[in-house]
Amino acid sequence: MHLRSEQHLDGQIVERRFTLEGIPGIVWTPQPAPEAVPLILMGHPGGLREMYPRLLGRVRHAICCGFAAAAIEVPGSGDRPRMPVLEGARTALRQAIQSGDGVSPDIVDQLVLPLVDTAVPELQAALDALLEMPGIRGPVGFSGGIISVGVRLARIEPRIKAAGLFAGSFIPRQIMAEAHDVVIPVHVLLQWDDEFNDRQAALDLFDAFGSQQKSLSANMGGHLGVPGYAGEEATQFFARHLV
Repeated sequence: MHLRSEQHLDGQIVERRFTLEGIPGIVWTPQPAPEAVPLILMGHPGGLREMYPRLLGRVRHAICCGFAAAAIEVPGSGDRPRMPVLEGARTALRQAIQSGDGVSPDIVDQLVLPLVDTAVPELQAALDALLEMPGIRGPVGFSGGIISVGVRLARIEPRIKAAGLFAGSFIPRQIMAEAHDVVIPVHVLLQWDDEFNDRQAALDLFDAFGSQQKSLSANMGGHLGVPGYAGEEATQFFARHLV
């Protein structure tokens, strides 16, 4: 990991930007530095520059509750090279929507699975580096992001002890099957009128999780209409399971 810059926010947060094998990332830790604190990996659906304002709001909740937080650039987004396989799938998606034929399971697989297969090992590598930093320790939570990435990571990464997932993206058949093997605590945030989300698919995924400790927070409104208290609920979820 190569640390590129450091700045202090609000007198409470140290923000460090880094690169890891060419992947941009940001890590936030409390200031003044207490003893080592648990980490929340912040998932998101786009480039760090684009997502930064929304990430920072979530980070402030996490820091106030005694966590560190970190995020890395999603494959094929932001400053990273495009992924031809994803570009082709996005074209097929637009054509399916414009034709009115609906989005087929095959298109969903082509759109999401290559991203999951690339993003999850990168997040695991980021965890390796982040947990070596002074002031950061396990256990680790995963928050938000592309829900299929969160499901795969929760299923295979033993350092992830709780997952707070945001419904609002397509879910491949394979990920739906993998959800049965997710047994850590899970909290799902669902916007009931999300224009980008198949509500029933999100409910089916929640039902598929194998965890005995799972909760669903469903709120009225569209994709960007998440109420402020939903973030507080998510942070309280991590406070119960990571401390």
